[in-house]
Amino acid sequence: MQLDIYIIDAFTQKQFKGNSAAVIPLNDWLEDELMQKIASENNLSETAFIKAVSDNKYEIRWFSPLTEIDFCGHATLASSYVIFNYFEAKGEIEFLTLKVGSLLVKKLNDGRIEMSFPNQNPEVIEQIPSSLLKGLSIKPLKVLKNRQAYFAILSSEDEVHKITYDSESLKKLAPYDVVVTAKADEYDFISRYFWPANGGNEDPVTGSIHSGLAPYWANELSKSSLLAYQASKRGGILYCEVVDKRVFISGFAVLYLKGTVYI
Repeated sequence: MQLDIYIIDAFTQKQFKGNSAAVIPLNDWLEDELMQKIASENNLSETAFIKAVSDNKYEIRWFSPLTEIDFCGHATLASSYVIFNYFEAKGEIEFLTLKVGSLLVKKLNDGRIEMSFPNQNPEVIEQIPSSLLKGLSIKPLKVLKNRQAYFAILSSEDEVHKITYDSESLKKLAPYDVVVTAKADEYDFISRYFWPANGGNEDPVTGSIHSGLAPYWANELSKSSLLAYQASKRGGILYCEVVDKRVFISGFAVLYLKGTVYI
């Protein structure tokens, strides 16, 4: 069996920045175990498998090196980049997912790809898990949570850059991951994302968590359009727009590799 594979750097205009995702188009779904083995072999934050249903409509599934993921933004952006540039799609793409419903994607005039995600605004929690406090080197001002992660709100962007984490402690929060965030100067807000329970230690750029970060900061800053930066080593820029029950997240992407997987 031979499968096409694309590796795309998402949320960046430069190679070796942003977050890399593998995209593998399929005619028929593979066994889950085989898709997981391919994702583990790729050893990227995510491998997206896409299967065409009809014109501009695709089923999509995401796998980290460790497990299947319910929702992944940067690999959705990478998949859209492949479809727009190599499948010559015109207009709006619809992705059908197992857990988060239908995701609509379109290409903007400036070359950005815009994704429509469900609003996953986090809620404040009263009891902060001890594993979270033990797992972060800086105590957060407050902690919120949505279906994906704990949100640790820090007092400054300097704390976001300086914070360290203990993976073994954060693993105990499974199935939840952890995002740390603060208001920023050059951007509206910045963040970092730790997910030792589900994929790795620190994710370079996490599109899905911005469906929670953007609504939170939209409320805090009293604005619906926000520019975000994920402050990992690679770094990535995300453009966010909060509209009622949807969060529109857009960014650029660049091709790194096109090749063949031999099974």
